[in-house]
Amino acid sequence: MAGVHANFQELMSEAMTETPSRRARLQPVLVKVPEITLIFWVLKLLTTGMGEAMSDFLGQESVPLAAVVGFFGLVLALRLQLRQPRYRAAYYWFAVMMVAVFGTMAADAIHDGTGLGYSVTTPAFGIIVAAIFVLWYRTEGTLSIHSIDTRRREYFYWAAVLGTFALGTAAGDLTAYQLNLGLWPSVLLFGAIISIPAIAWWRHLMNPIVAFWFAYIVTRPLGASFADGFSKPVGGGLNMGDGTVSAIALVIFVALVAYVARRERGGQTTSVQRHHHHVPHLDLDVIEPQPVAAD
Repeated sequence: MAGVHANFQELMSEAMTETPSRRARLQPVLVKVPEITLIFWVLKLLTTGMGEAMSDFLGQESVPLAAVVGFFGLVLALRLQLRQPRYRAAYYWFAVMMVAVFGTMAADAIHDGTGLGYSVTTPAFGIIVAAIFVLWYRTEGTLSIHSIDTRRREYFYWAAVLGTFALGTAAGDLTAYQLNLGLWPSVLLFGAIISIPAIAWWRHLMNPIVAFWFAYIVTRPLGASFADGFSKPVGGGLNMGDGTVSAIALVIFVALVAYVARRERGGQTTSVQRHHHHVPHLDLDVIEPQPVAAD
C-alpha cells in the first residue's frame, strides 16, 4: 500500500506541474474536418485555383498589401478555426482559402526573392511536407484526418495543409513555366496524376490515408494550373485576368460553402431531435452535453 500511495503521489505531482499549453495540445476536441465527399474535393480544387488567382492579383496591385492580407488573413482564419468547438463549414473553408492564398505567396516569394528555380523549390517543399508527415506520424501514430480529435493533431493537420499548398504551387509552376509544358497541358498532366490515387483507392490497391494525402497534394497544382489557364496571357492561357477569375471563383466558393453550411445546420437539427429519443451519451453529434439522470 505504501508503494501504491507513493506512485499515486508521484502521478499527482506530475499532473499538477503539467503546463496549460501542454494540456491544451492534448485536450480532446470534437472532429473539426469535413467528411470526404465529392463536394469536399470540388471545394478543395476551387480554393486552390482561387488562392492562385487572388495571390497573383494582390501581388500585382501592391506587394505590401498582398503580404498584409495574406499573413494577417491566415492568422485570423486559423485563429477562428482553432476556436471552434467542432467542424463548421464557414470557418473551416475560410481557413483553407487563406492557407491557399498564403501558401501561393510563400512559394512565389521564395522563388522570386532567392532566385531559386522551381526545380529547386519544388523538392525543397516536398522535403518539408515529408518532414511534417514523419513528425506527425511519429508523434501521433496516425495521419488519418478522421483522428483529428486533439489540439496537437489539429496543429499537425494545418501545418501539413499549408505545406501541401506551397508544394503544389511550386510543382504547378515548374511544369507550366520552367519545363515549358504550358498551362492546359499541365492541367491534363495533374489530372492524370490525381487519377492514380483515385483508381488505386477504388480498387483497394492503396492505403486510404496514403491515397487521400496523395490526391490532396495534387489538387493544388491541378487547381492552380486550371485557374492560370483562364487568367494568364502566357502558356496558352485565356487572359481573362487574375481579378476576374478571383471574383468568379469567390462567388462560386461562397455559394458552395453556404450550401454546405445549410446542410450542416440541418444535420445538427436532426441530431438534436434524435438526441431526445436515444441515449444522450451515445449521440456524438450533439454539441452541448446533456445531463444524464442518476440511476
